[in-house]
Amino acid sequence: MNLYDRYLMPLLIDACCGLPAIAEQRAQLLPLAQGKVLEIGIGTGRNLSFYDRSRVRSLHGLDPAAQMHRKARRRARMAGLDVELLPLSAERIPAPDASFDTVVCTFTLCTIPDPLAALAQMRRVLKPTGQLLVCEHGRAPEPRLARWQDRLTPWWKPLAGGCHLNRDVAAMLHDGGFRATELVTEYLPGPKALTYVTRGVAVAA
Repeated sequence: MNLYDRYLMPLLIDACCGLPAIAEQRAQLLPLAQGKVLEIGIGTGRNLSFYDRSRVRSLHGLDPAAQMHRKARRRARMAGLDVELLPLSAERIPAPDASFDTVVCTFTLCTIPDPLAALAQMRRVLKPTGQLLVCEHGRAPEPRLARWQDRLTPWWKPLAGGCHLNRDVAAMLHDGGFRATELVTEYLPGPKALTYVTRGVAVAA
């Protein structure tokens, strides 16, 4: 891992993920989490202050970027939450079937090498009555803009930790075995190629 990947990129990603428009997306989604919660791609813990502590019984965070865990632990303490952090990717979640009431995945599916395998794992570890809370940026609905996302993605990925601009979030949820019960799509402020966001709730199909 080079110095950019280890030190500078996490700082840049953390700063971008703390922008007010993204914080508003988190504020609308995270209070829905309840029971035993698994957060995929917990990163530096940007979501932690938005959980409703009265509804969360336990919290587990999965992220292969172990260099981000120190900041996540600090944010967990500030939020009054105990979190178990695991330095692993989501394609193989080390938990039994039907373990969690809620799985949270925000601004993460864009970077996972095999997002459909990860979604299948999320579905596996969710209880039958559980829910997936998702907020992701991805492929824009306008064909011309989507083509630009296709062109930009190979250049963008090395700069942004493997982030894909052109993944279709709704299609991935369907193909990963989920049924959306509520989805909101919108552009956040900023370049449209980066800011088409899908937010909502899904259950196992």
